[in-house]
Amino acid sequence: MRKKVIAGNWKMNNDISGSAELISGIINNIDFSRVNSDVIVCPPFTSLETASELVKNTPIKVGAQNMFFEDKGAFTGEISAAMLLSAGCDYVILGHSERRAIFNESNEWINKKIHKALSSGLKPIFCVGETLEERESGVMKDVLKKQITEGLTGVTSNQMEEVIVAYEPVWAIGTGKTASPEQAEEVHKFIRDLITKMYNKDVADNLVIQYGGSVKPNNAAELLSQPNIDGALIGGAALKADSFIDIIYSAEL
Repeated sequence: MRKKVIAGNWKMNNDISGSAELISGIINNIDFSRVNSDVIVCPPFTSLETASELVKNTPIKVGAQNMFFEDKGAFTGEISAAMLLSAGCDYVILGHSERRAIFNESNEWINKKIHKALSSGLKPIFCVGETLEERESGVMKDVLKKQITEGLTGVTSNQMEEVIVAYEPVWAIGTGKTASPEQAEEVHKFIRDLITKMYNKDVADNLVIQYGGSVKPNNAAELLSQPNIDGALIGGAALKADSFIDIIYSAEL
């Protein structure tokens, strides 16, 4: 039985005091006895250490939103895996559609980042997803297959135990549009079947595949009840303690 994973991607929101306020709001209002899922918060780089301190005596884990694939050097503005580990991170989001679209990150770069994360002891949340144009033109599965096969090149079956895949249709991120539970389930099953072909059934059966794309308290329960949807990567709704907690509880229904 796969454990659900609920992660909040705060994107470029909240300074240190705002991050502390949000995490305190989550910790002070959540009933952890009701929660069986793994819960992750992913603040901006500047708030990672603060977040790690605040969640220290709770089940909540901390993730970063990105990292570079080199250990150190002349890479102005970049953050290494070692820096994330020293700030208390367990997870890192890689290949988010905003990184792909705005910062032109290629599958090759994302693959390098995944390898660096895994070799450093960080668990990657590996994001994949199609645009509306790609879905409507019928190439959605080809796009996803290319992203996944190239992104996971050289990743072993054993390493896959540490990888989370997040399916995030680009057309549903921050738009208020959400893939229907049936649409999302169809793609999640496609991804799991692809992983079976790339690795084996055990790897695929154990792989956590999150859904991301305008997940909110009013649609989370139906999405999370689908057999191949194992959690959520949440954007805007993770920026308020009450809505984030409501989604976490939805995973337990």
